[in-house]
Amino acid sequence: MSVVGRRERFVALLDVVKCVGLAACAVGIDRVTAQGWARAAGFWSKRAADPRKAEFLALRDEGVTRKVAAERVGVHVRTARDWDRGIRRVKRGRLYPDGTLVDYITEATTMGSMTCPSPVVADQVGSRLLSLQERETIADLRRLGWSLRAIGRQLGRSPSTITRELEARSTGGLYLPHGAHRDAAVKRTRPKSAKLAQPGRLRDYVADRLAQQWSPEQISGVLSRDYADDEGMQVSTETIYQAIYVQARGGLKREVAEALRSGRARRTPRRSPEQRTSRFADPMVMISDRPPEVADRAVPGHWEGDLILGAGNQTAIVTLVERSTRYVMLGYLPGEHTADAVRDVLVDVIGTLPAHLRGSLTWDQGAEMAAHQAFRVATGVPVYFCHPASPWQRGSNENTNRLLRQYFPKGTDLSVHGPEDLELVAQKLNSRPRKTLGWDTPAERLLKLV
Repeated sequence: MSVVGRRERFVALLDVVKCVGLAACAVGIDRVTAQGWARAAGFWSKRAADPRKAEFLALRDEGVTRKVAAERVGVHVRTARDWDRGIRRVKRGRLYPDGTLVDYITEATTMGSMTCPSPVVADQVGSRLLSLQERETIADLRRLGWSLRAIGRQLGRSPSTITRELEARSTGGLYLPHGAHRDAAVKRTRPKSAKLAQPGRLRDYVADRLAQQWSPEQISGVLSRDYADDEGMQVSTETIYQAIYVQARGGLKREVAEALRSGRARRTPRRSPEQRTSRFADPMVMISDRPPEVADRAVPGHWEGDLILGAGNQTAIVTLVERSTRYVMLGYLPGEHTADAVRDVLVDVIGTLPAHLRGSLTWDQGAEMAAHQAFRVATGVPVYFCHPASPWQRGSNENTNRLLRQYFPKGTDLSVHGPEDLELVAQKLNSRPRKTLGWDTPAERLLKLV
């Protein structure tokens, strides 16, 4: 069919169905062409203004809030927002009072003769900054005549924050919350590339330390100490994490696999403790009876211990951490991890320490410590037990076990790691700088004691 014949058929169908879209589909033309033909044939007319808009604006002038006014006239709250802001719906998008046209099909924003990608502005552009909802509340309450202090109390914000917001983002005495929110988001954007996306000494240093299994906080802490006078070698912990997780920034893509010690992005929930009866025949000495010098880490030689388990809980490794220096010692369990086997390993490991570093041992109420009395007799080291389901009471050991999972993943056979392997892993942990030690290593601190 010729173009002329198709156009005549389209006009005839449009006269019957009264719908441009249906007529366009029937004839097989695109919607834009159909709208042009409909306009030329006299079928296209300007959309009549919604009669509810005048009623809505009148209610707003009387001080009625947007939500209430929208409910009274029977329109959606988004339509009410558009009327408040002077936005008109046109073709495939929205036309703003300043002439900005947002096209939702091409995702472009046209301002006069300039076209740029349409920015996606989140309702919350920063945890400390005003959100879009807060800006809307400011506009609504200000229109009702509320004072700045009253608005601040309503939002839980300082009155000076409200004052600065109205002074900085009002135009001609009129405060438009959505425009203010876009303005705040644009001005907050940093045009420069991410710090670790740029090649140089800093990036190489961070990549090298990540390859050595240093945490971002350790890297940042040592940089601030060793390069205190070099601004170009300073980077925050959060910047390193962003370079690791936000790969779109082109930061440290190659180092991601090695840098993430834990496979999960969120903390696992903690369950409330449950009361239990005594687990052992020999009475336990609870952690609440531990001497004060153990609790405040004032005296070295007090240890925290536990097991890390392999696949099916069939294999295990004994872990010990000294509370004041965070020094790590690992015990090899070649077979089962019964109470007698764990006792023998602990006796051997503790036996390698000088007498002044054999203060005490804190453990949880695992069945592997049923022979705690025999261990105490053999070594002279008292054993203190945590309360049920309270791993935080031996936090240094829990943290160390999490670090060890980088080398001994869950669900694997731990018996394949011999004593030499355990010694190598312990040396790696003991040679890492620790924030809590002023960025000294556990090995350096223990060496001073020995």
